[in-house]
Amino acid sequence: MNFIDLKTQYAKNKQSVDAGIQAVLDHGQYIMGPEVAESEAQLAEYTGAKHCITVASGTEALLMSLMAIGVKPGDEVITTPFTFIATVEVIVLMGAVPVFVDVEADTANIDVSQIEAKISDKTKAIMPVSLYGQPADMDEINAIAQKHDLVVIEDGAQSFGADYKGAKSCNLSHIGCTSFFPSKPLGCYGDGGAIFTNDDALAEAIREIRVHGQSARYVHTRVGVGGRMDAIQCAVIIAKLKTFDYEVERRLAIGERYNALFAGKVQTITQRDDRTSVFAQYTILVNNRDEVCAALREQVIPTAVHYPIPCNRQPAYKQYGVEGESPIADTLAEKVVSLPMHPYLSDEDMDKIVAAVLSVAK
Repeated sequence: MNFIDLKTQYAKNKQSVDAGIQAVLDHGQYIMGPEVAESEAQLAEYTGAKHCITVASGTEALLMSLMAIGVKPGDEVITTPFTFIATVEVIVLMGAVPVFVDVEADTANIDVSQIEAKISDKTKAIMPVSLYGQPADMDEINAIAQKHDLVVIEDGAQSFGADYKGAKSCNLSHIGCTSFFPSKPLGCYGDGGAIFTNDDALAEAIREIRVHGQSARYVHTRVGVGGRMDAIQCAVIIAKLKTFDYEVERRLAIGERYNALFAGKVQTITQRDDRTSVFAQYTILVNNRDEVCAALREQVIPTAVHYPIPCNRQPAYKQYGVEGESPIADTLAEKVVSLPMHPYLSDEDMDKIVAAVLSVAK
């Protein structure tokens, strides 16, 4: 059994993926080839955002967004401690200070009710994470940001394809970022990512930053990076977008079936009624995680833990944390376990997974 079945997915998309890659090999424009602009147009149309800028990875998307809004050393960026380290990593790389706000116990997303108390005269931005595939409370976050003249950057690395009150993740705030890492809901076959915005000036800045700050060839108007997404990876995204709506529907159906099978028996991550989750991970909470993982391993069922140590307790970043500031994140880190989740997961495999969990979960 696969945790994420990329082989089956490739088999379903083989003809269009192979044709797209072959087209790049034939024309030989591996960097900034025509597939880059084509994928950006399709991704922008999908989200409804005015601008899409493909970049080298989801991490680069976050970093370049902070660069574009002018984050400087000493600035503060409010975020969650319960996320993949890249969210916090980019803040520190900019010389800024991550300010941690605890998460909700049921969704594992940032607790909006605690954000305003963490805002200071050094705060530059709020960076919520759409964890496990479900957007955070973006309307409330945007309202707080507007009140305090802050920028909101949605870390949608896990949520591309999700809906929030009729809008798409990555088009819910000033800037939306996503990742096309192979295991993501929409993934390429290497590293890749994208930045979305409706702000013309931000889009121009990000495009320049992506090519070493160039506004024209060898004219460097700002500090930049080498942050381009390869044409071959863009070709893969173009091909996989053809079946993405189907895969999102399957993810929703599989997530709902998991929820029904676990209802009243094991705690699961809650999905709010006004939004959807694309279930980048399907995650449950148990009090005996090691025992559960061992029981599933005996039946050759893979599991993963996202995430066992909150960012504000990691050795490289604990200096930015405050003792006791995130009790919910600390508790979740001890209990969460993610189960196999992908669009091609069969009911038979799901039944086996759930039975194995229920046989030992406490």
